[in-house]
Amino acid sequence: MRKFLNHKIMALSNIRLEVMQTIEQQIDSFIEQYLIPVEQIWQPSDFLPNAQSDNFFESIQQIQEEAKELSYDFWVVLVGDMVTEEALPTYESWLMEVEGVQQGQEEEENGWSKWLRHWTGEENRHGDLLNKYLYLSGRVNMREVEITTQYLINDGFDPGTGRDPYKNFVYTSFQELATHISHKRVGKIAKQKDNKLLGKMCQMIAGDEMRHHVAYRAFVRKIFEIDPSEMMIAFRDMMKHKIMMPAQLIREAGGAVGTSFIDFGNAAQRLGVYTSMDYVQILEKLNKFWEIDKICDLNEQGEKARDYLLKLPTRLTRIAERMHFPEHERLFRWVNPEGMMV
Repeated sequence: MRKFLNHKIMALSNIRLEVMQTIEQQIDSFIEQYLIPVEQIWQPSDFLPNAQSDNFFESIQQIQEEAKELSYDFWVVLVGDMVTEEALPTYESWLMEVEGVQQGQEEEENGWSKWLRHWTGEENRHGDLLNKYLYLSGRVNMREVEITTQYLINDGFDPGTGRDPYKNFVYTSFQELATHISHKRVGKIAKQKDNKLLGKMCQMIAGDEMRHHVAYRAFVRKIFEIDPSEMMIAFRDMMKHKIMMPAQLIREAGGAVGTSFIDFGNAAQRLGVYTSMDYVQILEKLNKFWEIDKICDLNEQGEKARDYLLKLPTRLTRIAERMHFPEHERLFRWVNPEGMMV
């Protein structure tokens, strides 16, 4: 029996590798379509005060004055979002292990490693920008924030995908849209409080996240065209075990792994930045975009997986409607409550 299962797993792995190699032939067009050349894309210094300018200190003073209008929960969420972006080394190393991604010298590597490096380069700017802004704002304890960032990288990250490219692309399709929603709404709140600079920063980051989401969901659509049953089953498996947020293991100095995530999530829920209903709606959008109700030639397991995915939003909505979140703020080491305006 074990020999049969090992043979089956190996066969599935070979099919996935063939699918990845097929899609890889189009990788240059994907890079051209979904990513922006380095010298054309925005950089953090486009938004931050110029240290070589005569009005550098006046610009910092303006940032700090505007920052006073934002609530405690807002700063908790912004720190959590920034730390999530700063843990990029973990995400890149995880994706580089996916089946079909070949690293090495230029003559040995393949298009997928090229895609991931370019994607990483774009994502890296997000943490750089938010980190520098938080430092200049004067509203957070940067040393505590930096400790949390280092812990999140040290503690690793396991989204439950293994090396399976199908599951990994489901994860990135879902997560890129989730981060788009979070950054976009943080930016909207900042603008409502007349913090136009931070609002614009977050909107630009949200735009990147949307482009990346569109790319990864396109990869999944391609896989559905080639290997529909196994792609459907992988999608079902990821949703059955729930999409794990990148900041799931976040913690503060002296805390156990993951102890800060619930309170960070509660702050996001109170602000309406990312809610339990957003999770449901992302699933609905993916179901609709991939048109899983119309996919043909599914085997029996694929049909069962589709039935599960089509029914899941209704079930998750009922759960979300019963959920309750604490109304009070939990104090973090990251943010000094003194002088905060709510």
